[in-house]
Formats: sequence, C-alpha cells, structure tokens
Amino acid sequence: AALVVGPAGTAQRVAAAVLRHPRDGVRPVGVVTDEPDGIGGLPVLTTGEEVQRALIQNGVREVLAVRPSARAGQGPLLRALAESGCTVWEVDPDVPSFRTGDRLAGFPCRRLDLGTGRRGRTGKRVLDVVVSGTLLLLVSPWLLLCAVALRMSEGPGVVFRQERIGKDGRPFTLLKFRTHRPVDAHESATRWSVANERQMSWFCRFLRRTSLDELLQLWNVLRGDMSLVGPRPERPYFVAKFGQTHPGYAARHRVRTGITGLAQVHGLRGDTSIEDRARFDNAYIDDWSLWQDVCIVLRTAAALVRPTGS
Repeated sequence: AALVVGPAGTAQRVAAAVLRHPRDGVRPVGVVTDEPDGIGGLPVLTTGEEVQRALIQNGVREVLAVRPSARAGQGPLLRALAESGCTVWEVDPDVPSFRTGDRLAGFPCRRLDLGTGRRGRTGKRVLDVVVSGTLLLLVSPWLLLCAVALRMSEGPGVVFRQERIGKDGRPFTLLKFRTHRPVDAHESATRWSVANERQMSWFCRFLRRTSLDELLQLWNVLRGDMSLVGPRPERPYFVAKFGQTHPGYAARHRVRTGITGLAQVHGLRGDTSIEDRARFDNAYIDDWSLWQDVCIVLRTAAALVRPTGS
C-alpha cells in the first residue's frame, strides 16, 4: 500500500497510472495534498490525523512523492513519513527519464533517503558546530586582517550579504567578504557570475581564487543556516529557474546546504554543469554518512593548497 504526495491533479494522475500496473507491486490508497481541487479518484488526505489513520489502516509502507512535492512545502511531511518506516520514492511525471534510476508504471522514479536517522543528524550537527567553531577561533586574526585590507582598498561594506535558499526551500542570509560591487540589487540577484574579474584589485582576486572570501560562511554553519558539507546554496531566482529545467535539482534542498560538497570536490564549481551538480548532490544525500562528510572536508582542505577559485 502506498500514499501519493503532491498537487492533487498530478498526484491523482500518477496514482491512476500506478493502479493500472498492479504487477509493479505498489497499490496507492490515498493522495496527500495541501489544496484538493475536487478531482475524483482516490481519497484525499489533507491533515496529519488523516495521514496517520491511513498509514495504520492500510499498512502503508511506500510513499510516492510527485517531484514538486520534494520542494519546500512537503519536505517536513516526507521526512516524517520516512521516519515512520515508509520508503519514499520521488516520481517525476513530466520528464522523459532520470539519467539513472528505476521506473514505476513507466514513470522515472528513485528512492529518497530522507530518514538519515536521529543519531546521524545529531552527529552531523556536532561535527558542524565543533569544526566551524574551532576554525572561527583559529582564523579570526585572518578574518580581521581581510576585513581591514578590504576596508582600506575597497571602502565601506566589507561584508557581502545575500539571500540564498536552504533546507526545505527556506531562505537565509549568506555571508561573504565583498570582492565586487553589483550595479544594483537586481544584478546581484540574477547575474550568474562576476564579469570583468581582471578589473578587481589584486587582493579581491586573491580572495576569490583561494575561496577565502567564503570563510565568513563558517558563521552560517555555526548558526545552523548551513552545514560544512552539502549542496551549495543558490539565490531564489536561480533555484526557481534550475528547478524547472534540471530534473532532480529541487530535491537537493532535502538537507542543509553546505560550504563544500561532493560536487565541489569533483571540480563542479563556478560556471559548470548544473545537471552534473544536481546529480552529484543527490548522490551525496542518498549515500550520506558521517565518514563521507569527513572525507569531503579533508579533500576540500587539500584542494586549498592548489586553489582554482570559484
């Protein structure tokens, strides 16, 4: 037995298709949605009590998350279902196929690892706090030196603040050292990369090429906005754009975003393939372990010896 989570019309369409293929071994018994639109089909569940009742009465062990539901609105629900013992599958009815993955009633699907486990999440958070706190203490003289040098060479406003999208689609304010000054807020929010880097001062180029302008994000990690390791956070404009054009991109927001990640240690930084980044980010989430985080942190530290910039 399975529940289908997502927009009512699309979820009912997926459920009907799956019911027509009983050999796949999945039998939808209800649709979970925020806003039922009156479309007939399976029972529509809109409250936590109704979902819990369906889980118990039908012995639900599978959840089909129609792909948009992996975005902000249904993230907490999907994690709760995973923690209750359900296997959660992401189903995308609007693309030809995932590059890798299984199929259900002809739809591309793949398993989502939303239930990292309380112990694993606690271990990851402890690692974040210990490492970010220690590094902030160790590099605080360097942070002060960078701030003074930027103030003297570039003028006021040495800290760059920008809205980024984090876990479950929640926005937060990311901190960096300011190495360039956008023309206006629109350019800051919608320009993909910095043009005319050669016109920057040598110190700003040095900060960018060594990624030392990212050091202030250790404060974001300590606050809990980010993690040391995870998908890189992006601006709302690009999250919306990439979520529509790249399958699996929205699913990156199942976890906290990070300063570094599996995509970054494989060279996917700056102006590189978004599709490749999303694939590496989702592979990191699906195969997560605390040891993998440690390895990525060590590989990132080693890469700083031979920086190529962001």
